[in-house]
Amino acid sequence: MLQSRALVIALILLLSTTLPEVQSKSLFDKDRRDLLAIPEAIASYFSEAVNKVSPKVSQFLLDTVQSPSVIAARQRVVKEAAKVSIMFEQLIEKIKNLWYTKVLGY
Repeated sequence: MLQSRALVIALILLLSTTLPEVQSKSLFDKDRRDLLAIPEAIASYFSEAVNKVSPKVSQFLLDTVQSPSVIAARQRVVKEAAKVSIMFEQLIEKIKNLWYTKVLGY
């Protein structure tokens, strides 16, 4: 019962935070290739909210996230996401080139 109350309070605190409070780079910068920026921002909000409610639970979550298996999985996801991001940028450039040469005739 106590855990469910803590979870409800953590979710309320999480949902009460707003995006302008994020003190990080813009998610929509052209030079930013990190597809995991939004999930990391959400995880940061969640961590802060849980820490306000229960520092012990927050420490447990932090220890879990820093375990070797989770770190290895995250590195793999980051590596693959970077590849996909680069391929997507190349696709956008090809579409722009086709648009300018075939459609607009530049």
